[in-house]
Amino acid sequence: MGKHARRRQSRLRARVVGTTGTLAVVLGAGIGPATAAEKTAGAPMARATALDPPPAPGQLTLPAPTGRYRVGTVDLHLRDATRADPWVPGNQPRELMVSLWYPATHTGRYPAARLPNSQQVLPGGAILPTTAGHLGAPVDRRAGKLPVLLYSPGLHGSRASGTSLVQDLASRGYLVVTIDHTHDASEVLFPGGRREVNTMPPGTHASHTIAVRAADTHFVINQLAALAHGHNPDVEHAPLPHGLAHAVNMHRIGMFGASLGGGAVPAAMHADSRIRAGANLDGQLFGSEVNKPLDRPFLLFSSQHHNRGTDGSWARFWKHLHGERLDLRLRGAEHNSFTDAEALLPQAPGAYGYTPPQLVPILGTIAPDRAIEIQRRYLAAFFDKHLRDRHGHLLDGPSHHYPEVAFVR
Repeated sequence: MGKHARRRQSRLRARVVGTTGTLAVVLGAGIGPATAAEKTAGAPMARATALDPPPAPGQLTLPAPTGRYRVGTVDLHLRDATRADPWVPGNQPRELMVSLWYPATHTGRYPAARLPNSQQVLPGGAILPTTAGHLGAPVDRRAGKLPVLLYSPGLHGSRASGTSLVQDLASRGYLVVTIDHTHDASEVLFPGGRREVNTMPPGTHASHTIAVRAADTHFVINQLAALAHGHNPDVEHAPLPHGLAHAVNMHRIGMFGASLGGGAVPAAMHADSRIRAGANLDGQLFGSEVNKPLDRPFLLFSSQHHNRGTDGSWARFWKHLHGERLDLRLRGAEHNSFTDAEALLPQAPGAYGYTPPQLVPILGTIAPDRAIEIQRRYLAAFFDKHLRDRHGHLLDGPSHHYPEVAFVR
Protein backbone atom coordinates (compact mmCIF):
# COMPACT_ATOMS: atom_id res chain seq x y z
CA MET A 1 0.00 0.00 0.00
CA GLY A 2 1.36 3.41 -0.96
CA LYS A 3 2.10 6.25 1.43
CA HIS A 4 -0.87 8.33 0.29
CA ALA A 5 -3.27 5.40 0.51
CA ARG A 6 -2.09 4.62 4.04
CA ARG A 7 -2.49 8.27 5.03
CA ARG A 8 -6.04 8.40 3.65
CA GLN A 9 -6.98 5.12 5.36
CA SER A 10 -5.64 6.51 8.62
CA ARG A 11 -7.81 9.62 8.22
CA LEU A 12 -10.89 7.48 7.61
CA ARG A 13 -10.22 5.44 10.73
CA ALA A 14 -9.75 8.65 12.71
CA ARG A 15 -13.30 9.76 11.88
CA VAL A 16 -14.76 6.86 13.83
CA VAL A 17 -16.44 7.44 17.17
CA GLY A 18 -17.86 4.34 18.86
CA THR A 19 -21.50 3.54 18.21
CA THR A 20 -21.95 1.31 21.23
CA GLY A 21 -21.62 1.74 24.96
CA THR A 22 -21.20 4.98 26.87
CA LEU A 23 -20.56 7.34 23.95
CA ALA A 24 -23.62 6.40 21.92
CA VAL A 25 -26.01 6.34 24.86
CA VAL A 26 -24.99 9.32 26.97
CA LEU A 27 -23.74 11.57 24.19
CA GLY A 28 -26.15 10.40 21.54
CA ALA A 29 -23.53 10.81 18.83
CA GLY A 30 -23.60 7.33 17.38
CA ILE A 31 -21.85 8.62 14.29
CA GLY A 32 -19.51 6.61 12.11
CA PRO A 33 -17.18 7.92 9.42
CA ALA A 34 -18.43 10.15 6.65
CA THR A 35 -17.26 7.58 4.14
CA ALA A 36 -18.72 4.55 5.92
CA ALA A 37 -19.33 1.43 3.87
CA GLU A 38 -22.77 0.74 2.42
CA LYS A 39 -23.52 -1.75 5.17
CA THR A 40 -24.25 0.34 8.22
CA ALA A 41 -25.22 -2.01 11.03
CA GLY A 42 -23.77 -5.03 12.74
CA ALA A 43 -20.15 -4.54 13.70
CA PRO A 44 -19.22 -2.05 16.42
CA MET A 45 -16.68 0.56 15.37
CA ALA A 46 -13.26 1.07 16.87
CA ARG A 47 -13.08 3.09 20.07
CA ALA A 48 -10.01 4.36 21.82
CA THR A 49 -9.60 3.63 25.52
CA ALA A 50 -7.70 5.68 28.06
CA LEU A 51 -5.39 3.88 30.47
CA ASP A 52 -5.43 6.71 32.97
CA PRO A 53 -8.31 9.04 32.09
CA PRO A 54 -8.13 12.48 33.68
CA PRO A 55 -10.74 13.29 36.31
CA ALA A 56 -14.04 14.49 34.85
CA PRO A 57 -15.61 17.79 35.86
CA GLY A 58 -19.05 17.86 37.45
CA GLN A 59 -21.58 19.66 35.26
CA LEU A 60 -20.99 19.67 31.51
CA THR A 61 -22.35 22.59 29.50
CA LEU A 62 -23.42 23.45 25.96
CA PRO A 63 -22.76 26.85 24.39
CA ALA A 64 -25.55 29.32 25.11
CA PRO A 65 -27.82 30.25 22.18
CA THR A 66 -26.98 33.52 20.44
CA GLY A 67 -30.37 34.58 19.05
CA ARG A 68 -32.69 37.24 20.43
CA TYR A 69 -35.28 34.84 21.84
CA ARG A 70 -35.33 32.56 24.84
CA VAL A 71 -36.04 28.92 24.06
CA GLY A 72 -38.85 26.52 24.87
CA THR A 73 -39.11 22.81 24.12
CA VAL A 74 -41.66 20.03 24.25
CA ASP A 75 -41.44 16.29 23.53
CA LEU A 76 -44.08 14.53 21.42
CA HIS A 77 -44.82 10.81 21.20
CA LEU A 78 -46.06 10.07 17.68
CA ARG A 79 -47.57 6.87 16.27
CA ASP A 80 -48.01 6.10 12.57
CA ALA A 81 -50.86 3.60 12.39
CA THR A 82 -50.45 3.32 8.61
CA ARG A 83 -46.88 2.00 8.69
CA ALA A 84 -45.29 -1.00 10.39
CA ASP A 85 -41.98 -0.55 12.16
CA PRO A 86 -39.39 -2.00 9.75
CA TRP A 87 -36.88 -2.88 12.48
CA VAL A 88 -38.98 -5.20 14.66
CA PRO A 89 -40.90 -8.39 13.80
CA GLY A 90 -44.66 -8.44 13.49
CA ASN A 91 -46.91 -5.62 12.40
CA GLN A 92 -46.12 -3.11 15.16
CA PRO A 93 -47.05 0.48 14.24
CA ARG A 94 -44.11 2.84 13.75
CA GLU A 95 -43.59 5.05 16.82
CA LEU A 96 -41.30 8.05 17.14
CA MET A 97 -40.21 10.52 19.77
CA VAL A 98 -39.56 14.06 18.59
CA SER A 99 -38.67 17.30 20.36
CA LEU A 100 -39.88 20.73 19.27
CA TRP A 101 -37.66 23.75 20.02
CA TYR A 102 -39.01 27.26 19.56
CA PRO A 103 -38.81 30.91 20.68
CA ALA A 104 -40.41 31.15 24.11
CA THR A 105 -41.46 33.63 26.75
CA HIS A 106 -41.88 33.50 30.55
CA THR A 107 -39.22 30.77 30.59
CA GLY A 108 -38.39 31.40 34.25
CA ARG A 109 -41.63 29.68 35.21
CA TYR A 110 -40.72 26.46 33.40
CA PRO A 111 -37.94 23.95 34.17
CA ALA A 112 -34.93 23.64 31.92
CA ALA A 113 -34.89 20.44 29.87
CA ARG A 114 -32.20 17.81 30.14
CA LEU A 115 -31.00 15.69 27.25
CA PRO A 116 -33.29 12.67 26.66
CA ASN A 117 -30.79 10.06 27.84
CA SER A 118 -31.31 7.34 30.42
CA GLN A 119 -27.79 7.84 31.78
CA GLN A 120 -27.32 11.42 32.98
CA VAL A 121 -24.11 10.83 34.99
CA LEU A 122 -21.01 9.66 33.14
CA PRO A 123 -18.12 7.60 34.53
CA GLY A 124 -16.10 9.78 36.87
CA GLY A 125 -19.12 11.84 37.91
CA ALA A 126 -19.53 14.18 34.93
CA ILE A 127 -23.17 15.20 34.52
CA LEU A 128 -24.79 15.76 31.12
CA PRO A 129 -25.76 19.37 30.49
CA THR A 130 -29.02 21.11 31.07
CA THR A 131 -30.24 22.61 27.80
CA ALA A 132 -31.39 26.16 27.10
CA GLY A 133 -34.89 24.86 26.39
CA HIS A 134 -37.63 25.29 28.99
CA LEU A 135 -40.21 22.52 29.10
CA GLY A 136 -43.62 23.66 27.89
CA ALA A 137 -42.91 27.41 27.99
CA PRO A 138 -45.35 29.50 25.90
CA VAL A 139 -44.37 30.46 22.37
CA ASP A 140 -43.11 34.03 22.06
CA ARG A 141 -45.66 35.65 19.75
CA ARG A 142 -43.18 38.38 18.83
CA ALA A 143 -41.39 35.82 16.66
CA GLY A 144 -44.45 35.55 14.40
CA LYS A 145 -44.96 32.50 12.20
CA LEU A 146 -42.04 30.13 12.71
CA PRO A 147 -40.24 28.51 9.77
CA VAL A 148 -39.78 24.80 10.47
CA LEU A 149 -36.45 22.95 10.47
CA LEU A 150 -36.24 19.17 10.81
CA TYR A 151 -33.13 17.50 12.25
CA SER A 152 -32.01 13.90 11.72
CA PRO A 153 -28.99 12.56 13.69
CA GLY A 154 -26.22 10.18 12.69
CA LEU A 155 -26.52 6.42 12.50
CA HIS A 156 -27.71 5.02 15.87
CA GLY A 157 -27.66 8.59 17.15
CA SER A 158 -30.04 10.48 19.39
CA ARG A 159 -32.19 13.45 18.44
CA ALA A 160 -30.23 15.29 21.15
CA SER A 161 -26.87 14.97 19.40
CA GLY A 162 -27.14 18.36 17.65
CA THR A 163 -28.54 20.39 20.55
CA SER A 164 -25.85 23.10 20.29
CA LEU A 165 -27.11 23.92 16.80
CA VAL A 166 -30.78 23.19 17.41
CA GLN A 167 -31.32 25.47 20.41
CA ASP A 168 -29.41 28.27 18.69
CA LEU A 169 -31.67 28.08 15.62
CA ALA A 170 -34.71 28.15 17.90
CA SER A 171 -33.35 31.29 19.57
CA ARG A 172 -33.16 32.87 16.11
CA GLY A 173 -36.88 32.34 15.44
CA TYR A 174 -37.18 28.81 14.06
CA LEU A 175 -39.31 25.88 15.12
CA VAL A 176 -36.77 23.04 15.11
CA VAL A 177 -38.05 19.46 15.21
CA THR A 178 -35.51 16.81 16.21
CA ILE A 179 -36.36 13.20 15.32
CA ASP A 180 -35.42 9.97 17.08
CA HIS A 181 -35.53 7.13 14.54
CA THR A 182 -36.71 4.31 16.78
CA HIS A 183 -34.78 1.00 16.69
CA ASP A 184 -32.09 2.76 14.65
CA ALA A 185 -31.17 5.02 17.59
CA SER A 186 -29.14 3.40 20.37
CA GLU A 187 -31.99 4.24 22.73
CA VAL A 188 -35.29 6.08 22.66
CA LEU A 189 -37.15 6.89 25.87
CA PHE A 190 -40.94 6.85 25.62
CA PRO A 191 -43.50 8.07 28.18
CA GLY A 192 -44.03 5.72 31.09
CA GLY A 193 -40.38 4.67 31.23
CA ARG A 194 -40.39 2.47 28.12
CA ARG A 195 -36.95 2.27 26.53
CA GLU A 196 -36.44 1.05 22.97
CA VAL A 197 -32.95 0.19 21.72
CA ASN A 198 -31.27 -0.41 18.36
CA THR A 199 -32.63 -3.57 16.70
CA MET A 200 -31.43 -3.03 13.13
CA PRO A 201 -30.30 -6.34 11.61
CA PRO A 202 -26.56 -6.79 10.99
CA GLY A 203 -25.63 -5.79 7.47
CA THR A 204 -28.50 -3.37 7.00
CA HIS A 205 -27.76 -1.22 3.97
CA ALA A 206 -27.51 2.52 4.41
CA SER A 207 -29.91 3.06 1.50
CA HIS A 208 -32.60 1.12 3.40
CA THR A 209 -31.89 3.06 6.60
CA ILE A 210 -32.18 6.34 4.70
CA ALA A 211 -35.47 5.28 3.08
CA VAL A 212 -36.93 4.58 6.53
CA ARG A 213 -35.74 7.97 7.78
CA ALA A 214 -37.31 9.71 4.77
CA ALA A 215 -40.62 8.03 5.57
CA ASP A 216 -40.26 9.06 9.23
CA THR A 217 -39.68 12.65 8.17
CA HIS A 218 -42.70 12.69 5.85
CA PHE A 219 -44.85 11.40 8.71
CA VAL A 220 -43.51 14.01 11.14
CA ILE A 221 -44.31 16.81 8.67
CA ASN A 222 -47.87 15.48 8.41
CA GLN A 223 -48.15 15.55 12.20
CA LEU A 224 -46.95 19.16 12.20
CA ALA A 225 -49.66 19.98 9.68
CA ALA A 226 -52.23 18.41 12.01
CA LEU A 227 -50.83 20.45 14.90
CA ALA A 228 -51.07 23.62 12.82
CA HIS A 229 -54.76 22.85 12.28
CA GLY A 230 -55.40 22.68 16.01
CA HIS A 231 -54.97 18.95 16.64
CA ASN A 232 -52.73 17.43 19.29
CA PRO A 233 -50.78 14.58 17.62
CA ASP A 234 -49.21 13.36 20.87
CA VAL A 235 -50.30 9.80 21.62
CA GLU A 236 -50.95 10.60 25.28
CA HIS A 237 -52.42 14.02 24.39
CA ALA A 238 -49.88 15.71 26.65
CA PRO A 239 -50.49 19.47 26.94
CA LEU A 240 -48.92 21.56 24.19
CA PRO A 241 -47.20 24.90 24.81
CA HIS A 242 -49.54 27.88 24.56
CA GLY A 243 -49.47 29.45 21.10
CA LEU A 244 -47.68 26.54 19.38
CA ALA A 245 -50.43 25.59 16.93
CA HIS A 246 -50.75 29.14 15.57
CA ALA A 247 -46.97 29.54 15.22
CA VAL A 248 -46.20 26.69 12.80
CA ASN A 249 -45.41 27.91 9.29
CA MET A 250 -46.07 24.92 7.04
CA HIS A 251 -45.06 26.90 3.95
CA ARG A 252 -41.45 27.39 5.12
CA ILE A 253 -39.83 24.03 5.88
CA GLY A 254 -36.17 23.04 5.74
CA MET A 255 -34.14 20.05 6.90
CA PHE A 256 -30.60 19.35 8.07
CA GLY A 257 -28.75 16.44 9.60
CA ALA A 258 -25.31 15.19 10.57
CA SER A 259 -23.51 12.18 9.12
CA LEU A 260 -26.13 9.62 8.02
CA GLY A 261 -28.79 12.11 9.11
CA GLY A 262 -27.37 14.57 6.59
CA GLY A 263 -27.22 11.78 4.03
CA ALA A 264 -30.95 11.23 4.55
CA VAL A 265 -31.90 14.82 3.68
CA PRO A 266 -31.98 14.38 -0.14
CA ALA A 267 -34.20 11.29 0.20
CA ALA A 268 -36.54 13.18 2.51
CA MET A 269 -36.69 16.09 0.07
CA HIS A 270 -37.58 13.74 -2.80
CA ALA A 271 -40.22 12.07 -0.62
CA ASP A 272 -41.78 15.37 0.46
CA SER A 273 -41.83 18.46 -1.73
CA ARG A 274 -42.78 20.60 1.28
CA ILE A 275 -39.10 20.61 2.30
CA ARG A 276 -37.85 23.72 0.51
CA ALA A 277 -34.14 23.65 1.43
CA GLY A 278 -31.71 21.07 2.80
CA ALA A 279 -28.29 20.90 4.46
CA ASN A 280 -25.99 17.93 4.94
CA LEU A 281 -23.35 18.14 7.67
CA ASP A 282 -20.54 15.83 6.55
CA GLY A 283 -22.70 12.81 5.67
CA GLN A 284 -22.02 10.41 2.83
CA LEU A 285 -24.94 9.91 0.45
CA PHE A 286 -26.50 6.58 -0.45
CA GLY A 287 -29.29 5.28 -2.65
CA SER A 288 -30.87 6.39 -5.89
CA GLU A 289 -31.45 9.96 -4.67
CA VAL A 290 -27.79 10.72 -5.39
CA ASN A 291 -28.57 10.55 -9.11
CA LYS A 292 -31.97 12.27 -9.11
CA PRO A 293 -32.39 15.93 -10.07
CA LEU A 294 -33.17 18.23 -7.14
CA ASP A 295 -34.29 21.79 -7.90
CA ARG A 296 -34.26 23.16 -4.34
CA PRO A 297 -31.38 24.87 -2.49
CA PHE A 298 -28.86 22.56 -0.85
CA LEU A 299 -25.85 23.08 1.42
CA LEU A 300 -23.03 20.55 1.72
CA PHE A 301 -20.88 21.35 4.77
CA SER A 302 -17.87 19.11 5.32
CA SER A 303 -14.95 18.43 7.61
CA GLN A 304 -11.41 19.19 6.51
CA HIS A 305 -10.76 15.90 4.64
CA HIS A 306 -14.23 15.28 3.23
CA ASN A 307 -15.82 17.01 0.25
CA ARG A 308 -16.90 16.20 -3.24
CA GLY A 309 -13.25 15.83 -4.24
CA THR A 310 -12.89 12.83 -1.88
CA ASP A 311 -16.48 11.52 -1.80
CA GLY A 312 -17.90 10.25 -5.08
CA SER A 313 -21.45 10.39 -3.74
CA TRP A 314 -21.11 14.14 -3.19
CA ALA A 315 -19.63 14.62 -6.67
CA ARG A 316 -22.52 12.75 -8.31
CA PHE A 317 -25.13 14.54 -6.20
CA TRP A 318 -23.59 17.94 -6.99
CA LYS A 319 -24.14 17.39 -10.72
CA HIS A 320 -27.86 16.85 -10.13
CA LEU A 321 -28.45 19.95 -8.00
CA HIS A 322 -30.37 22.58 -9.97
CA GLY A 323 -31.23 25.01 -7.19
CA GLU A 324 -28.65 27.10 -5.35
CA ARG A 325 -25.85 24.78 -4.27
CA LEU A 326 -23.01 25.33 -1.81
CA ASP A 327 -20.09 23.10 -0.89
CA LEU A 328 -18.30 24.42 2.20
CA ARG A 329 -15.33 22.84 3.98
CA LEU A 330 -14.50 23.62 7.61
CA ARG A 331 -10.73 23.64 8.02
CA GLY A 332 -9.46 22.00 11.18
CA ALA A 333 -12.70 20.05 11.72
CA GLU A 334 -13.28 16.31 11.74
CA HIS A 335 -16.44 14.28 11.23
CA ASN A 336 -17.69 14.54 14.81
CA SER A 337 -17.16 18.30 14.93
CA PHE A 338 -20.70 18.57 13.56
CA THR A 339 -22.27 17.05 16.70
CA ASP A 340 -22.36 17.94 20.38
CA ALA A 341 -19.23 15.82 20.74
CA GLU A 342 -17.42 19.02 19.75
CA ALA A 343 -18.67 20.72 22.93
CA LEU A 344 -18.81 17.83 25.39
CA LEU A 345 -15.77 15.61 24.79
CA PRO A 346 -13.15 18.31 25.48
CA GLN A 347 -14.79 19.05 28.85
CA ALA A 348 -14.52 15.46 30.07
CA PRO A 349 -12.51 13.23 27.72
CA GLY A 350 -11.93 10.63 30.42
CA ALA A 351 -15.66 10.21 30.99
CA TYR A 352 -15.97 9.07 27.38
CA GLY A 353 -12.88 6.85 27.51
CA TYR A 354 -10.40 9.18 25.83
CA THR A 355 -7.30 11.15 26.68
CA PRO A 356 -7.03 14.73 25.36
CA PRO A 357 -4.53 13.80 22.59
CA GLN A 358 -6.93 11.13 21.34
CA LEU A 359 -9.56 13.79 20.66
CA VAL A 360 -7.54 15.40 17.86
CA PRO A 361 -8.38 12.77 15.17
CA ILE A 362 -11.99 12.76 16.40
CA LEU A 363 -12.67 16.50 16.63
CA GLY A 364 -9.77 18.05 14.72
CA THR A 365 -7.69 21.04 15.72
CA ILE A 366 -10.30 23.79 15.49
CA ALA A 367 -11.32 25.25 18.86
CA PRO A 368 -14.71 23.82 19.95
CA ASP A 369 -16.39 27.20 20.48
CA ARG A 370 -15.15 28.39 17.11
CA ALA A 371 -16.38 25.28 15.28
CA ILE A 372 -19.84 25.64 16.80
CA GLU A 373 -20.00 29.38 16.15
CA ILE A 374 -19.17 28.89 12.47
CA GLN A 375 -21.71 26.12 11.98
CA ARG A 376 -24.39 28.22 13.66
CA ARG A 377 -23.66 31.26 11.50
CA TYR A 378 -23.60 29.43 8.16
CA LEU A 379 -26.63 27.24 8.85
CA ALA A 380 -28.64 30.28 9.94
CA ALA A 381 -27.50 32.28 6.91
CA PHE A 382 -28.50 29.46 4.56
CA PHE A 383 -31.95 28.89 6.02
CA ASP A 384 -32.56 32.61 6.57
CA LYS A 385 -31.98 33.13 2.87
CA HIS A 386 -34.21 30.34 1.62
CA LEU A 387 -36.95 30.21 4.26
CA ARG A 388 -37.14 33.85 5.39
CA ASP A 389 -35.98 35.79 2.31
CA ARG A 390 -33.17 37.42 4.31
CA HIS A 391 -30.22 37.87 2.00
CA GLY A 392 -26.87 38.53 3.67
CA HIS A 393 -23.40 38.28 2.16
CA LEU A 394 -21.96 35.40 4.17
CA LEU A 395 -22.81 32.83 1.50
CA ASP A 396 -21.41 34.89 -1.39
CA GLY A 397 -17.84 33.67 -0.92
CA PRO A 398 -14.91 33.46 1.50
CA SER A 399 -15.15 35.75 4.53
CA HIS A 400 -12.23 37.34 6.37
CA HIS A 401 -14.31 36.88 9.53
CA TYR A 402 -14.36 33.10 8.99
CA PRO A 403 -11.16 32.13 7.15
CA GLU A 404 -11.66 28.53 8.31
CA VAL A 405 -14.52 28.13 5.78
CA ALA A 406 -13.46 27.23 2.25
CA PHE A 407 -15.87 27.46 -0.67
CA VAL A 408 -15.29 24.39 -2.85
CA ARG A 409 -15.97 25.54 -6.40
